[in-house]
Amino acid sequence: MQDFDVAIIGGGPIGIACGLEAKKRGLSYIIIEKGPIVNSLFNYPINMQFFSSSEKLEIDGIPFISKEAKPKRNEALEYYRRIVTSNNLDIHLFEKVISVEKEGDWFQLDTDKDRYRAKNVVVATGFYDLPNRINVAGEDLPKVSHYYKDPHFYASQKLAVIGASNSAIDAALECWRKGAEVTLIIRGPEVGPRVKYWVRPDIINRIEEGSIKAYYNSRVKEITPKEIIIDTTEGETILENDFVLALTGYMPNFAFLEKLGIALSDDAKHIPSYNPETMETNVPGLFLAGVICGGMETHKWFIENSRIHAPIIMDAILKKEDSSQNK
Repeated sequence: MQDFDVAIIGGGPIGIACGLEAKKRGLSYIIIEKGPIVNSLFNYPINMQFFSSSEKLEIDGIPFISKEAKPKRNEALEYYRRIVTSNNLDIHLFEKVISVEKEGDWFQLDTDKDRYRAKNVVVATGFYDLPNRINVAGEDLPKVSHYYKDPHFYASQKLAVIGASNSAIDAALECWRKGAEVTLIIRGPEVGPRVKYWVRPDIINRIEEGSIKAYYNSRVKEITPKEIIIDTTEGETILENDFVLALTGYMPNFAFLEKLGIALSDDAKHIPSYNPETMETNVPGLFLAGVICGGMETHKWFIENSRIHAPIIMDAILKKEDSSQNK
């Protein structure tokens, strides 16, 4: 069993930032990531462009140069991968954390490959692993996906896109431009107000000209192998359908947080308990970093405003160490 000052669960941008900060402060550390480097970003759509400009995605002051002001997925993958390799970060990839148990002053982490001990643990796992299900009959059919990768797949197909956020709107536009017959199914009265400002006029124009059909104030009732049935303001509508992209958002792994002993708010937001001055949870020595801090409010935290978590956490860990040594 290997011992560390801090174990970081999650090898996304904020987990990497925590590793860099720990290394800089002389703390022994390990980053454990269940997939490749920045696994969530790797699983983003191939042509995705960030809302944030490149300098707001930088970590540890390392410059991020992109062709356009707002970088694309492939540029972000290159940037974060080079940070990991050039700094020789101790990151264990394709290794999943199974359990974390606290024994005295130490945490024991069991993974599907090894076992570790750490004085402190940072959870930086994001929220991209668990989709918000729509809970209708047919949602588990092979033609339904909660993730979108490449528009070419849907060329010449009848595609229903469920959702009104950036991911849904990007997918609808890209797939329409590759020749898909796209229908948008939106629960509210309009395209989401947080859709990227340079994309929102595009989708509204495509809807108004009839290139993309949109059903507002509508919900999916059932999905069958050849159709999708929706409740609209004008009653039930049945559409011929080949594929469904249910891009209705994602959520953190709350079961994992609760298993760690982290308290969640009693409302629908399920916001985890932590001290914003230290990022330490109600479990001493257990910290949160990144978008997971927002619970179901997944729009509150991004790379650009949670980069500060890394120095905050390492400051808190070092202060605790100094305090214990001075006793």
